[in-house]
Amino acid sequence: MRKTKKKNKIYLPDPKFNDSLVSRFVNHLMKNGKKSVAYRIFYNAMKKIDLIKEREEKTSLEIWKEGLKNVMPHIEVKSRRMGGANIQVPIPISSNNKITKAMKLLIDCAIIRKEKTMSDKLASEIWDAFKEQGEAVKRKENIHKMAEANKAFSHFRF
Repeated sequence: MRKTKKKNKIYLPDPKFNDSLVSRFVNHLMKNGKKSVAYRIFYNAMKKIDLIKEREEKTSLEIWKEGLKNVMPHIEVKSRRMGGANIQVPIPISSNNKITKAMKLLIDCAIIRKEKTMSDKLASEIWDAFKEQGEAVKRKENIHKMAEANKAFSHFRF
């Protein structure tokens, strides 16, 4: 192979939950290098999830991880040029990229919500993802539908 394998980045665990997945999510949430603001948004969203949940025995972190798992796409389509046409070829996603795509889907869908603060938006989007509702889950399902529709071109994977 010509390319060298990309080294996986090691994320230090966050201060509150001691989880490296949280610090990875906060890095995606961060804008203009303001990590403390991103941490504040995430932790406030976790507090709001604690207030939202009624009869759930799970903690807010477990709810966030379950929501992230519900948003995670397993297959995507990539454009390939075959002859004179562009073909959408379904390709399975690596486990590292699945997590990244799920995080970006959650954040992007939280941004377009109508609540007042970003922590409110993020908390409600995480809760909807946990309940398998909301915009992020719809986008994941659209990705899977596109891959299913173009299943005939799956042999062009190379």
